[in-house]
Amino acid sequence: MSEVAGQVVRLKKAGREWKGLSPFNAEKTPSFHVNDQKGAFFDFSAGKNGDIFRFVMETQGLSFPEAVEKLAGMAGLPMPVETPEAQVQERRRATALETLEMAADFFERQLRSPAGARARAYLAERGLDDRAREKFRLGFSPGEKFALRDYLAGKGCSAETMIEAGLLTHGPEIAVPYDFFRDRLMFPICDRSGRVIAFGGRALARDIQPKYKNSAETGLFHKGANLYNLHNARKAAHERGTVVAVEGYVDVISLDAAGFPNAVAGLGTALTPGQCELLWKMAEEPILCFDGDRAGRKAAFRALETALPLIAPGRTLRFALLPEGQDPDDLARAGGREAVQSVFDAAKPLVEMLFQREVEAQPLDTPERRAGLERRLRDAAGQIVDESLRRHYFDDLRERLNQLFGRARAAGGFSRGGRFSAREGGAQASPAVSSSLRQTNLFGARREAPTPRENLILALLLNHPGLVARHAEDIARLEFAGAAGARLRDAVLGVAEPDHSPHELRDLLSARGYGPQIEALARDATISTLWSAGPDAHEDDADYSLRQALTLHRKQGELHKELRRAETLLARDPSEANNAILADIRAELSALEGVEATIEGFGIRSGREEKAV
Repeated sequence: MSEVAGQVVRLKKAGREWKGLSPFNAEKTPSFHVNDQKGAFFDFSAGKNGDIFRFVMETQGLSFPEAVEKLAGMAGLPMPVETPEAQVQERRRATALETLEMAADFFERQLRSPAGARARAYLAERGLDDRAREKFRLGFSPGEKFALRDYLAGKGCSAETMIEAGLLTHGPEIAVPYDFFRDRLMFPICDRSGRVIAFGGRALARDIQPKYKNSAETGLFHKGANLYNLHNARKAAHERGTVVAVEGYVDVISLDAAGFPNAVAGLGTALTPGQCELLWKMAEEPILCFDGDRAGRKAAFRALETALPLIAPGRTLRFALLPEGQDPDDLARAGGREAVQSVFDAAKPLVEMLFQREVEAQPLDTPERRAGLERRLRDAAGQIVDESLRRHYFDDLRERLNQLFGRARAAGGFSRGGRFSAREGGAQASPAVSSSLRQTNLFGARREAPTPRENLILALLLNHPGLVARHAEDIARLEFAGAAGARLRDAVLGVAEPDHSPHELRDLLSARGYGPQIEALARDATISTLWSAGPDAHEDDADYSLRQALTLHRKQGELHKELRRAETLLARDPSEANNAILADIRAELSALEGVEATIEGFGIRSGREEKAV
């Protein structure tokens, strides 16, 4: 439920529920709640509630069949179709799933039989009891070439279906297809609904290679788009607010036994973008846990490289590195829950792993190598798509470089935007307060009057009440420079309805004492020249102008926050480097002010010629 609602409403975790602003009413205080365990939503401001289908119908104006089709597509489930070809394909898919389920049952029974004694002994040695065997449906594949094939054939399964399900080894040079898994401990791999779609097998004999192997790619199974134990971990991850990804199947089962049911594992490949997306659907900051050896560290660095272009606010990773020579199974058996939890609690943020990777890449004993480090960090952080996050990464990495190289080099490193600064300072004395510092808000009064852009936003809302509900969440989060503008914004959000005319909205607000402020806005010379802000403009044109203004306002707000931080930093340490940072931020603000929204005519319906922005 939260996955679906989260595409419409910005949700925040609140205990076992999620909450956010109503998608049905304009409001400032969240009254919309989602409960995944109940599979329901509750909107106290609108008096609406229901299940996931009702939510899609209410928010998107769909019929029940249309809502079912949309949700099925999101879940990756096929809808019933009428074409003969699709019907044949769906029957083949269903038959393959039935065949895989029968194979899982066969492997389970083989593990319980005398033939599975060696596999049971291995599980006992690893500390996996009957409960673990049953929960994870562990099994054993006999060493005979045709054991599974003959069993499934006796159940009416064709060789073609077994091949499609990835259960037989076949090829042009193989006269008779034979079992893909032989003499192995078997781990069923399930989709998010818990249906068996593939298997992983661990060799029991030491001389058999590879030690682990998975089913080949099939129409049902794609390694890079699945995770082991996903179907079990989803609920636990939601309840705990995080999910842990490890490298091996036995690691997952051992962590589950130690009290961590929110564990998953990759499927024999390095972390893929598809697996990142699965992890982020369960938690904002999944923990990747790697073995405490050289191979584990390399795997962590590969995962970092995959994730960098994908991260964004609310989508990142943390890295838990185990003690040298241990994997999660070793740690869970030796130290129990507390030892495992301590490792997870100490998980490092992605930026720290990035810095560690580049520092370890080569010695830093020459200026050229130190410059190389700076370049690698800049290039790596430059992969981050989200502009705000990329800027914060540059800031964080610059601080780490300063700490690594000492204060004598504090003037070097990145500039704010990721550009390399050639200011290599060796001066130890702090300069006197500069003219730049004297011009900051720390040494002068802050401007409290509303900005022209804030007045424009208010005018657009007053003249086009239908835009209020459409952008209520973004409007409510705006930070206004003047208290009067913020109060009028709040009043608009509180009374505006989509069917109000501008005249009706103004009357309601005037009755609440906002008449003089509204009249002052109407007389604003700057706004009066912008036709799209007027009541006669088509709403699509006004909406376009409002979206531009909101985007620019948010961007400017972020820069002003960074400006205040830079001012504080410069006041504490008036160095040339901090002075340069402040200058960079000011330059970006100046550039932003020069790229104001192009508000003049775009709409065809408005009768004006469409223009390019």
